[in-house]
Amino acid sequence: MFIVNWFQESVMGETLMILFLVAAIGYLVGSITIKGVELGTAGVLLVALVFGHFIGNNEDLIDGLGMFQDLGLICFVTSVGFIAGPKFFRNFKINAKSYILLGFIIIAIGALVTAGIIEIAGVPTDITVGMMSGALTSTPGLAAALDATGSANASIGYGIAYPFGVVGVVLFVQLVPKLLKTDMDAERAKFEAAQNVSDVQKKDNLFHVDSMGFFAFALAIALGIILAKIVIPLPGGAQFSLGTSGGPLIAGLILGHFGHAGKISFHVEKSVLECLREFGLALFLIGAGVEAGAGFIEILKEQGLILFVYGALITLIPMIVGYFVATKLMKLSLFNTLGSICGGMTSTPALGTLIRVTGTDDVASAYAATYPVALVFVVLACQFIGIFL
Repeated sequence: MFIVNWFQESVMGETLMILFLVAAIGYLVGSITIKGVELGTAGVLLVALVFGHFIGNNEDLIDGLGMFQDLGLICFVTSVGFIAGPKFFRNFKINAKSYILLGFIIIAIGALVTAGIIEIAGVPTDITVGMMSGALTSTPGLAAALDATGSANASIGYGIAYPFGVVGVVLFVQLVPKLLKTDMDAERAKFEAAQNVSDVQKKDNLFHVDSMGFFAFALAIALGIILAKIVIPLPGGAQFSLGTSGGPLIAGLILGHFGHAGKISFHVEKSVLECLREFGLALFLIGAGVEAGAGFIEILKEQGLILFVYGALITLIPMIVGYFVATKLMKLSLFNTLGSICGGMTSTPALGTLIRVTGTDDVASAYAATYPVALVFVVLACQFIGIFL
């Protein structure tokens, strides 16, 4: 306790110190390998949860980290958009029906499990709907749950289910290839051959505003934030918007796909995109983890550990069903399946892990194709369950 008190007194107001200290410790924790499985960047989330527990009474610090969380999310999804863009539209055209159906199925199963918990276990609707949004790591879903239930308890449910919602998908995309004893090199070669679309090449006659591509990256973020502010009415009085996760993703996909406008190049160096993707993911997990960890222990003491189990079920069952539907019925490749599951679970951290596990950025195409579909349905599901149950 002496160390904790000293830490609070001397560093509490230093948001940047907290930010990078959590990142450093989190990456150390994430590097620990047990039987070939590691948390990777999700280790940052676990450390952030612990820090959140001890500094949860400092609202200024949490708000400061929240700003970095938004910045990190935007950097991550914009990078993913640029990386996936050159191959996204062809891949989507080939597998469009599968992506749309899989996104719907994953969210539908999650909604059915949630409804079952409400009806059978008798958990209050407001808490359970919040748990669904947390288990599916969907902030827009939480906003819909708060709106539909009119209760702040939805945030409690979100905080309970969110940590496993992140870690569960991260572990899933690592464990499945190991359980199947997949030859990752052979699977990668087959997957990349099926993609068979060369990246957009820089043309000598294009004007490059800067050598690294920060102009194009900044432009995509600006356009993405504009897209994020567009609100679409949905049945039952609900509303849908792409938000800060969907808007920059779509903008990055479009600029990455076309590569230029007239003589102006939108090329961004791949090394820059990879760096911003990892850095953005770390910032996002730190902000989200500290906020969720602020009242995590108290919530579990008040509501009981069984709620953690329910949240885990809402995460695991849709993934397992989605995996078998994708591989057995839709005949998708393993990489496409896992990418789609990350998108269907709206799991940004799991995509970062999947890219590392598979050794190819092309899995981002399946994620980017399924993600918007799942985003729409999770908002609708939270609204409908909150209103009718």
